Amino acid sequence: MTQAAQAGAADWASNHSDQAPRGELIKRLADELIKASAELSVVPPLRDRVLNMDLDDAYRIQDLQLQHHQANGRALAGRKVGLTSLAMQQQLGVDSPDFGYFFTDMVHHEDASIPADSFISPKVEPEFGFVLKKTLTGPGVTREQAAAAIGEVYAAIEIIDSRIQDWDIKLVDTVADNASCGAIAVGTTPLDVRIEDLAEVSCSLVIDGEPVATGKGSAVMGDPIAPLAWLANVLGEQGVSLEAGQLILPGSFTSAMPVVADSTATADFGELGRLSIKFT
Repeated sequence: MTQAAQAGAADWASNHSDQAPRGELIKRLADELIKASAELSVVPPLRDRVLNMDLDDAYRIQDLQLQHHQANGRALAGRKVGLTSLAMQQQLGVDSPDFGYFFTDMVHHEDASIPADSFISPKVEPEFGFVLKKTLTGPGVTREQAAAAIGEVYAAIEIIDSRIQDWDIKLVDTVADNASCGAIAVGTTPLDVRIEDLAEVSCSLVIDGEPVATGKGSAVMGDPIAPLAWLANVLGEQGVSLEAGQLILPGSFTSAMPVVADSTATADFGELGRLSIKFT
């Protein structure tokens, strides 16, 4: 290594690790994201600030935020699986799913008017919303067990947002930032669809009356039940169950599309139903 390269490496270590023990740095980054979420501000990409940052680091940062919010009285409403479609993986340059959480105060319903300025740079994704009728505890949850745990299926829209500056994210950045979750909208009337037919269901994302993207349930990991089993098993390894009554979003039918004030977004499931929300 040249002297200049050695100096550059030393500068990187000084600037990005802050010479702090890894655990302290992880905690500090979690605190930064908590503050950014409250203030609608952004932070630099985390992958450049933790030496050899991996998914374990990212999920630790995510979990510290979850613990903070729950300790301050926020109630967990459910979980989301992200990056399950090829479209979303290509859009963000990753090749594996991730997961996050959302609280009851982040859930909206049909025809909701949602302030656009309550987000930094929002985008929307059309999804299924599964309400569980049975608790799922992994590891070892099969697809059949996951399917049997689904009670009602609703039209849903996830509003994704990023506390990472300029949406400059890789997998570890979005995982640490709660899988880029901003809010959830879910219908009030279940879709009249058989669980075994979910992969064949089509959904269009409509922005201001214009269809901008269309996908099928099979775009969600080939089978929208697969992410539910995957999530139950990943969380099960951490001693966490998916509880009956929780709302689970298994992933988007399409790539995400940006919205602004006065936009209307609709997840259109054709004859099965639709869900619309407006940004004010």
